[in-house]
Amino acid sequence: MKSHDEHIAMDEFPHAEFAAQAIRNFLSHKPHLGIPSVAVVLGSGLGAFADELKDSIGIPYADIPNFPRSTALGHAGRLVIGTLGGLTVAAMQGRVHQYEGYTARESAFPIRVLARLGVTSVVLTNAAGGINSAYAQGALVVLSDHINLQGSNPLLGPNDDRFGPCFPGMSHAYNVRYREIAQQAARELGIDLKEGVYAALSGPSYETPAEIRYLRTIGADLVGMSTVPEVIVARHMGLDVLAISCVTNMAAGLSSGEINHQEVLETGERVRGTFLALLAAILPGIAAEKK
Repeated sequence: MKSHDEHIAMDEFPHAEFAAQAIRNFLSHKPHLGIPSVAVVLGSGLGAFADELKDSIGIPYADIPNFPRSTALGHAGRLVIGTLGGLTVAAMQGRVHQYEGYTARESAFPIRVLARLGVTSVVLTNAAGGINSAYAQGALVVLSDHINLQGSNPLLGPNDDRFGPCFPGMSHAYNVRYREIAQQAARELGIDLKEGVYAALSGPSYETPAEIRYLRTIGADLVGMSTVPEVIVARHMGLDVLAISCVTNMAAGLSSGEINHQEVLETGERVRGTFLALLAAILPGIAAEKK
């Protein structure tokens, strides 16, 4: 008899394919859009980018079979597909997290669906706490690496070779060429784009000052509660990844006062224009790399 985890692992591929087909059915109403090759996952307070897409179709997560539904404040829970400068882009307005009660596998499942849809490159964004003292609130940081401290991995359990190999490498999880494209776009826009290492914790509580001192010691520049499971699954399936954090608050012990989620959302709104401009400049370069 198969275990619960084995059943989940075996069901994941047909579930992802069924969800992807449902999205194709929605897109059949706008056949000129085509299938997106690039997707963007929008973190807390950063969902406004999806509203910039033209001739778009918005699909609530609830209308996509097997798709997890976001409950976090600041996550609209819609997949928006539209055009940006002639490029068809899929934008997830919000994601799900392990602190909402989802497993690592479930929180990364939307990436499985996007890959089965036809996406080959993904840009992941998030709101993060700044650990590196060179960062200021509102800074944008392109990720060069991560530290997984969430206590789980989305690949746990039997491997389905239809998705990818059992032991995918993570030495180059964040595409070097994409990071160069992001830095070039930032220079042209006059944006000071930092680079750093992201530590992922489970949340939902924010970290203690002692935990932040520990994270700094082990090499983390940023801390957050998402992104890493998605990166692991994306690389498992051969997708190329770029990730950008918005430093919405300085981590515990590095500023006065308590950290709260409203501050996260307000900072995301404050950097909205800069963030939108940077994404709009990056995505065509990423798409061109695949041609």
